[in-house]
Amino acid sequence: MKKKDITIYDIAQHLSLSSSTVSRALQSHPSIKKKTRQKVVDKAKELGYRYNHFAGSLRKQKTNTIGFLVHELNSSFITSVLSGIEKITTAAGYNLLIAHSSESFKKEIANAENFFNQRVDGLIASLTFETENLNHFKPFNDKGIPLVFFDRVEENNDFNTSVIIDNYKCGYQATRHLIEQGCKRIVIATSSLKRNVYRERHRGYKDALYDNGLAYSEKLVIINDLSEKAATENAKRILKMNPLPDGIFITHDFSAAVCMQVLNEHGINIPADIAIVGFNNDDISKLVQPRLTTINYPGKDLGEIAARNLIDQLNNKNTLQIANRIIIRSDLIIRQSSLKKIT
Repeated sequence: MKKKDITIYDIAQHLSLSSSTVSRALQSHPSIKKKTRQKVVDKAKELGYRYNHFAGSLRKQKTNTIGFLVHELNSSFITSVLSGIEKITTAAGYNLLIAHSSESFKKEIANAENFFNQRVDGLIASLTFETENLNHFKPFNDKGIPLVFFDRVEENNDFNTSVIIDNYKCGYQATRHLIEQGCKRIVIATSSLKRNVYRERHRGYKDALYDNGLAYSEKLVIINDLSEKAATENAKRILKMNPLPDGIFITHDFSAAVCMQVLNEHGINIPADIAIVGFNNDDISKLVQPRLTTINYPGKDLGEIAARNLIDQLNNKNTLQIANRIIIRSDLIIRQSSLKKIT
């Protein structure tokens, strides 16, 4: 037979105290003497009492939980963002609820509704490739629940905070670096241009070519997903190009690492034959040979900034910063993979 839950009334009966005294003691109310509070806490532990956080949150209109909604979890970048968020939310006394949408707009909508129904105090989110609008986040705004978007954001979002890097500048910088190394036929391997991150990196690539007198060609643009299979397909497509490119800008470090491996297996010398630049500064960029030139995308810093902004909104400390865009610094890290010898 299932044992019934211990209530504050059971504790009160054991200690010959009123239920209201027990309740206040468990909440460390200053009106209850320290000795009495300790007596109540000890008895609660002895009897196996469990505090009903849900009921308590309903009374306080606060759950002390923050939702974290992302397009995927199997990513070094997302993991680093999460570590930054967790550092700030834990210090502020908040718990994290995590959900991922597996690049499905439909699942993103369901996850957002679930977070709303679970009464999260705030939400930090990164959008899927398929996301068409932000209608599913409207209930949060209607209820005054803070929202912070990061990385993949809606460009025309004018009512929530977004934390991003300057993807256009990064795309331009990476391409210009390859041009400075003597590259004249540069491929960009990227993902869906529906999302701001890849669209802006592509725009930076295109403008860097133009500003340096190089022609833009759709034949040198590869758009695929970010899987290992897709990266292998990208490399095989590059190997079939005639003439071969002398530079590649790959907007994802893992994809760049896979592509480098396939090219090496087919006798391509990196960077002598083809110089390569990646993106994110994931751990893999320092492990591959030659080590990968990349754009540093400080995920942990981004996570900390996003979480701090959200908590400030919850504490009404930054009402002037709501509906803004925060751009964090990113830099080109030059390593061996792009240092082509110019003859």
